[in-house]
Amino acid sequence: MGEQNVTESRETAELRAFVRHVLRDLRALEHMLKSGVIESGITRIGAEQEFFLVDSAWRPTPAAPEVLKRMTGRSVTPELARFNIELNAPPYDLGGDCLSELERHLVEGAAEMRVVARELGAEICMTGILPTLVISDLSTSNMADSPRYRAFDEALRRLRGGAYEFRIKGTDELSLRHDSVMVEACNTSFQVHIQIDPDLRSFNDAYNTAQLISAPVIAAATNSPILFGRRLWRETRLALFQQSMDTRQASQHQRETSPRVNFGDRWITGGILEILKEDISRFRVLLGMPISENPFDALEAGRPPKLDALRLHNGTVYRWNRPCYGVGGGKPHLRIENRLLPAGPSIIDEIANAAFWLGLMVGFRSVCPGFEDRMEFDDARGNLVLAARHGLAAQFHWLDGLQLPAQELILDHLLPVAEAGLASRGIVEADRRRYLGVIEQRVGSGLTGSQWILSSLASMRHHGSRTERLAALTAGMTARQEKNEPVHTWSLADIDESGGWKQHYQRVEQYMTTDLFTVNQDEAVDLVACLMDWRHIRHVPVEDDRGCLVGLVSHRLVLRLVANGWSRDDGTPVPVREIMQKNVVTVSPETTTIDAIELMKEHRVSCLPVLKDEHLVGMVTETDFVRIAAPLLEQALRD
Repeated sequence: MGEQNVTESRETAELRAFVRHVLRDLRALEHMLKSGVIESGITRIGAEQEFFLVDSAWRPTPAAPEVLKRMTGRSVTPELARFNIELNAPPYDLGGDCLSELERHLVEGAAEMRVVARELGAEICMTGILPTLVISDLSTSNMADSPRYRAFDEALRRLRGGAYEFRIKGTDELSLRHDSVMVEACNTSFQVHIQIDPDLRSFNDAYNTAQLISAPVIAAATNSPILFGRRLWRETRLALFQQSMDTRQASQHQRETSPRVNFGDRWITGGILEILKEDISRFRVLLGMPISENPFDALEAGRPPKLDALRLHNGTVYRWNRPCYGVGGGKPHLRIENRLLPAGPSIIDEIANAAFWLGLMVGFRSVCPGFEDRMEFDDARGNLVLAARHGLAAQFHWLDGLQLPAQELILDHLLPVAEAGLASRGIVEADRRRYLGVIEQRVGSGLTGSQWILSSLASMRHHGSRTERLAALTAGMTARQEKNEPVHTWSLADIDESGGWKQHYQRVEQYMTTDLFTVNQDEAVDLVACLMDWRHIRHVPVEDDRGCLVGLVSHRLVLRLVANGWSRDDGTPVPVREIMQKNVVTVSPETTTIDAIELMKEHRVSCLPVLKDEHLVGMVTETDFVRIAAPLLEQALRD
């Protein structure tokens, strides 16, 4: 997906021609595998570090284009949103001090990016999902100015045939509709690559190992428990990313279809070609690009082909462990890309996660040969869901029918294997102790990034507004990760780190009430009176059967009805639609606080329903504005 010169492919001659290029590239790859021209006998690793850019209020800021212009000495690339950016590490031979060299490269790159960002009034933050994100941040105006992203968004929307719908349930529940692929920009990751020998047995062994160990690795690394203020999965990224890239349409038929973000459905036996053929068979081409190279001509000329068409299609199918073809140093190679790991909490935490994964990748097969016959693939896939939902509290189905808690599996069974695997590749002892020691202490204490976020949030539950608490989380993790200390040593975030109340009340979406009690227009007014009495509220919004706002009932209206009697002359209850106020003054979530106050004054209303696409998403009242003004008065008195 790094290619910029792409277009949306439709049912045209252009699409058919591009599909033909994809198939020709696949045949070329098959020929290369048979003729032994793909590099083998060496293991290299690489990494891609993604960041959020945030402003002084700890909210996402679209500063990436300017940061990219100024980061001339580093390999940095844009991401989907203008508030995301990626730093790429060079490849390293797996051995010696490669892990500490990778850490040094990322620490130096992050420090340089931090300086550039601060010159622009921004900060960089590493986290799987930024706590302070709100829906309005995901507008297409924040999409990177890139043909590939515009084309990709158009293609996904066309295949979906409608809006993106999300439903994730954890401690809280998220139900959301959105009109673009920008929801995917909520996610940032730390992607790790490992080069694999191309022969059938080596690739099968490596890929199946990556699938097996995915669950325990992600259980130890969770860092994304919050989305739009809701506490969801310990690694909510997995659910959100899969749903944001899902092109399947709801159907009454029993046909089985696969999401573009997937884990697979079996242990592989046919190497990389089995996976690529499966993905070409199941997933339509979304994007096209001009193809000038004939891969067979390149091979005949002694050049490694780029296989641009095949790589572009592979870049639009998001396997959690994705097989990749590439060319480096003039030689073609194969690698596996781990897309599971979240960004953060700190770079040392990320390198520790990478060390754990890499150690298992090179060491697990030697202690558990033939594990495919000792465990059903469905258990490996189910384990990943359990890990994403519950983190270290997950209970895994393991080899030979064992049921093991995540902490026991990692500490007693897998860490020794990872240690032996890294030692077998000549990783220096100091690095093995440093990084696997971080995993041991983090897992033993249960203090993952997700746990730090949730514990910090709980410690602040009686302080500030939700917006201030989420800002304090973001500020706290940003400050702590700059020191590059592992998350299990961090102190909890404090409400004072949010930067003060002023910057968290600029728009109504930052403080509106979202836990609302509503009634249908055909229900009895008696229910409205009860709601007001039970919940101590003065306004009840009225919705129709489609969930659209159609009116408002105030406490004053109910009192007037009580004075005149509850029922009609024939004794039947009065429906809400007969007494509700129909011409309701409303605002959008993006409305500024100043504009909202002016609307209230102009129309002499005491509340403003907040609408998004005609649907009620929140409410602001006079009480909210009094609450906003109180800190200002306190500050004025102190001054």
